[in-house]
Amino acid sequence: MNHLSNEETAFLKDEAKKIRIDILKMITKANSGHTGGSLSIADLLTLLYFKEMNVDPKNPKKADRDRLVLSKGHAAPALYACLAEKGYFPKEELGHLRQAGHMLQGHPDMKHTPGVDMTTGSLGQGISAACGMALACKMDHADWRVYAVLGDGELEEGQVWEAAMYAAHYKLDHLTAFVDNNGLQIDGPITQVMSSLPITDKFRAFGWHVIETGGHDMEALHDAIEEARTVTGKPTMIVMKTVKGKGVPEIENQVGWHGKAPTEEECERFIKQVEAE
Repeated sequence: MNHLSNEETAFLKDEAKKIRIDILKMITKANSGHTGGSLSIADLLTLLYFKEMNVDPKNPKKADRDRLVLSKGHAAPALYACLAEKGYFPKEELGHLRQAGHMLQGHPDMKHTPGVDMTTGSLGQGISAACGMALACKMDHADWRVYAVLGDGELEEGQVWEAAMYAAHYKLDHLTAFVDNNGLQIDGPITQVMSSLPITDKFRAFGWHVIETGGHDMEALHDAIEEARTVTGKPTMIVMKTVKGKGVPEIENQVGWHGKAPTEEECERFIKQVEAE
């Protein structure tokens, strides 16, 4: 297994800070957006776009690229920040989140935003689309991979489990999915709203290879993705233990920050907290 070097880890952590700062700035300016769940997947998306995935911002539709499906589409600011930082479009566009006449909608839109591989937003549908992509890859005997990111609250959608059955049945080993297991959704703790626990046991029962890891540990996440690449005959689910609002101690694990935008004063304070991490 190829582990991350100290230099790579340091670089990725610095990039993740940039992503978090951009998330805060764009949601604040828009006065709308999902802060907590965007911050909780910032480390994962940074790792995928700046280390793991075979992508080319200059050729976003190249046939052999890896695909990313943000099934928890409300966390679009995290995806947009990564795409802009990677060079898919000018970073200035981040200042127009959710503005009419601009490309960055409240949920990802593959028709208008370079680098977005699938339009998502209705929870449960993204993982199904990812299964279709992975089946196409398998039928073409291709080598690219599909990555999908789900929320733990999203697991309450029945369509997720239909997709889980489908992926295992068709042995979609080029599919690696992640559960952002921060324990909170818009209405409160997942255990109180509609518990999906035990997540790992359920996906194993559905025929997936399952890995549990920390969602803010670059080295551990990288090792999990490396392991997923070695799995044959079944899809892989990486269940990440994460913190909602990660990087801003003042709002970490606060359900009220699921879909709340910071004020300008809060944004300045939160950015300082991210920089101090």
